Amino acid sequence: MSWALYTLPALPLLAALLSLGDGWILGRAVTLLAGVATLAVAIAVAISVDHGRVLQAAGGWLRVDALSAVFLLATGLLYATAAVFSIGYLGVERRREGFARFAKRYYVLLNLFALSMLLVPLASDFGTLWVAVELTTIVSALLVAIDRTDAALEASWKYVLIVSSGLGIALLAVIVLYATGTHALGGAYIPRFERLIAHAHGLSGDAVRLAFVLALVGFGTKVGFVPVHTWLPDAHSEAPAPVSALLSGSLLAGALYAILRFFQVAAASGNRAFASHALIVFGVLSLVAASFFVLRQSNYKRLLAYSSVEHMGIIALGIGFGAPLAVAGALLHVITHASAKGLAFFGAGSLLRGYDTKEIDAVTDAGRKMPWTGPMLLAAALALSGLPLSGVFRSEFEIVAGGFANAQYVGVVILLVFANLAFCGIIWNTGRRVLSAGAPTLASSAAASPPRERSAWMVAAMLGCLFAVIALGVHVPGDLSALLSSAGHSLTAPPR
Repeated sequence: MSWALYTLPALPLLAALLSLGDGWILGRAVTLLAGVATLAVAIAVAISVDHGRVLQAAGGWLRVDALSAVFLLATGLLYATAAVFSIGYLGVERRREGFARFAKRYYVLLNLFALSMLLVPLASDFGTLWVAVELTTIVSALLVAIDRTDAALEASWKYVLIVSSGLGIALLAVIVLYATGTHALGGAYIPRFERLIAHAHGLSGDAVRLAFVLALVGFGTKVGFVPVHTWLPDAHSEAPAPVSALLSGSLLAGALYAILRFFQVAAASGNRAFASHALIVFGVLSLVAASFFVLRQSNYKRLLAYSSVEHMGIIALGIGFGAPLAVAGALLHVITHASAKGLAFFGAGSLLRGYDTKEIDAVTDAGRKMPWTGPMLLAAALALSGLPLSGVFRSEFEIVAGGFANAQYVGVVILLVFANLAFCGIIWNTGRRVLSAGAPTLASSAAASPPRERSAWMVAAMLGCLFAVIALGVHVPGDLSALLSSAGHSLTAPPR
């Protein structure tokens, strides 16, 4: 299966190169094929490592184990569905002046963005991992600013400045970890994950704790942990809807994956309790703050952005609780959140095309005027709120059950209270858009045509995400369950 590790980055790279020829006709076709093929290969790779097997290629520079396969699945799912959605999302504006150049830029950058996010879980050492995360920043910043409006350019610059500052701190974490590793591994070595974990007991405990805190703050800036989350609402709001879905479900998760690699070293060195408590602190801060922000949003894409902060906090809590069930639930939450947030942002993009506004109060009666988008957007809101039979409910239930099993009662109560507070905000704001029949405001009245479904491609992408949301709520396939168990074991009982 080592061929698959070459195939995963090769597919979006080839699609990006071909998109340079014709951004619309050829670009949409090759991006669609690359996205679907990437998802298929990611599933094949996940099945091959679901019982603890490790795949390596390129002389050990590319590596996939159960933990990285979880994040490959989330990226593959959103890359494939974003490729489908983009055909309809961009097609609405194909008669706009300069559309051909815009489509070329969009598809080249979209594929490069997917490539950079796939490289994050494929990296085999801390140095390459940092470079891959930095690469995602560069490409995604260009996508945030692709519309070239004042708001988009401001959001992009804010994103670059804040996240680059955080990644500078993360680089210091890599340097500290590397430096302490020289005592056990010699003066010159490649900081592979498995080598540092195997020699973790020979590392300085103080240095490992310092490296983990630096990584948590540095990479946490990109995860969107409070209080270093301030770039996130603007970037998610101004980026095109397919890009927002990738930012929320894949980019944030990729940065969290980097933190988990540092967590493995900390746990193996005897500092598990310290690392777990630090994750719980950031998880609680993010969950609490995001829950209040969700209540007072007037822009529905910013609402979903704060929901992403909330769910990253939930994942951090699940890992911090430490129980095998909670950790497995947190890893499942990476996938369920990606599918639900993909559905939500695709629905938001469809509303934007239908109503020509991002303001919540300007969107009314979407359930009748957009009979596919409206109900599926409501379904996304219910899923993100943890509705039973959704995948998010299953993963959150496992986190709560695991927290109780490990006597993390205070953390569990905080999770339940503020997750329900966020539920009120999300359902209230989404329900008003989908179910209310009030008169439209000036912004929606000024749209070129009455609100309606603009493309079957957008509906198809939403249906794909909705299928994943429901399917994972009803039943977790045996291979996925084994993968989550193996990945969770690497975090709760890392190899010695």
